[in-house]
Amino acid sequence: MADEKVLITGSAGFIGGYVVEELLARGYEVVGLDDYSKYGRVAKSYDDHPRYTFVEGDARDVDLMTTILMDCDHFIAGAALIGGISYFHAFAYDLLATNERIMASSCDAAIAAHRDGRLEKVTYMSSSMVFESADSWPSYEGQEKLVPPPISSYGFQKLAVEYYARAAHMQYDLPFTIVRPFNCVGVGEMRSKSEVEVLSGNVRLAMSHVVPDLVQKVYKGQDPLHILGEGNQIRHYTYGGDLAKGIVTAMQHPAARNDDFNLSTAQATTVLELAENIWHRLRGGDVPFRYVSDDPYEHDVQKRVPSVTKARDILGFEATTTLDEMLDEVVPWVCDASDKGLI
Repeated sequence: MADEKVLITGSAGFIGGYVVEELLARGYEVVGLDDYSKYGRVAKSYDDHPRYTFVEGDARDVDLMTTILMDCDHFIAGAALIGGISYFHAFAYDLLATNERIMASSCDAAIAAHRDGRLEKVTYMSSSMVFESADSWPSYEGQEKLVPPPISSYGFQKLAVEYYARAAHMQYDLPFTIVRPFNCVGVGEMRSKSEVEVLSGNVRLAMSHVVPDLVQKVYKGQDPLHILGEGNQIRHYTYGGDLAKGIVTAMQHPAARNDDFNLSTAQATTVLELAENIWHRLRGGDVPFRYVSDDPYEHDVQKRVPSVTKARDILGFEATTTLDEMLDEVVPWVCDASDKGLI
C-alpha cells in the first residue's frame, strides 16, 4: 500500500478533508486537487505531510487531470458544487452544469489513465439525494433505478454521476465503485465564498447544512428557534470520519469493484430532535425549547432513510459514532468558527 497513490478531487472540501486524513492514516500517497472555489484557501493539518501533494487546479481541466492520473492507482472523484437545501435552490443551474462538466472531464481523464497508465479504478462520490423520490424505506442499493428520478437538479446530477460510472465501465471497461454518503456531520464546513445568504428569522446563514445552521442560530440567541417545516423530517446524521473510513474501505476492497454502497449511520433522527439537543447543549436545561416553523423548501425531502446492510455485510463497514459524540465535537467548533466569522 505504501507505494499506491490516490488522487482525490475536491480535497479542500468538507468530506474531502476527512478522506485525505483517512488515506494518509492507511499509508497511501495522496494527491489532492482543488480550485478553492467554495471556501477559498484553507489550511489543513496534513498540508506538510510527506505523503501529501496538493495541486491547485480545476477538475474540468482534462489535460491536467489526465497527467496526474497516469501515475495514480486510484481516483476518488469528489469534486462538485455542493451545499445544503438552500444552496440547491440558489444555484440550481450552476450545480447541474458545472458538476456535469466536472464529471465528464473526470471520466475522460480516468478512461485515458486506465488505458495508458496505471489507474486501477474510480471511486465516485454520489449522494443520498438519488433517493429523493423514494416512496418506501429504507432506501436500498438498486432502488434508485426503480423510483422516479430526483426532482432537484442536484439530485438529478448525482444520479447522472452513477450513469457516468456505469457507462464508462460498459464502453471502456473502466472499473468503478459508487458510494453514497448520507448527511455528513463534522468540523471544517465554513461559509461559502458565494455572496448569497439566507435569512432564517433574525440570523443570516451561510448556505451550509442543518447542523451548523442550527448551532449558529441557537448560539446567536434566536428564540424561538426557526426551523424549516414542521421538523419531522427524518435524517441519518453520519460523522465525517466514519464516512471517510467507508469511502476508503470501498475504494480498496476487492468486493466493491463495479458495485455501489450506501454509507450511513443506522440511527434515525428528526430535525426537531436534533434542534432540541443543540438547544439544551447551548441554553442549558432551564430554558424551555421554543421553535417556530418556516415554510420549507420545495425539495426538502421528508424522509431519507438508508439501508446499511450491504455495506456492513460486504465491506464490513459500520458508522459507529453517535449523534451525541458528533455534537460534542461539532457544536464547540461551530461556535468558535462563528466568533471568528468563518461561518
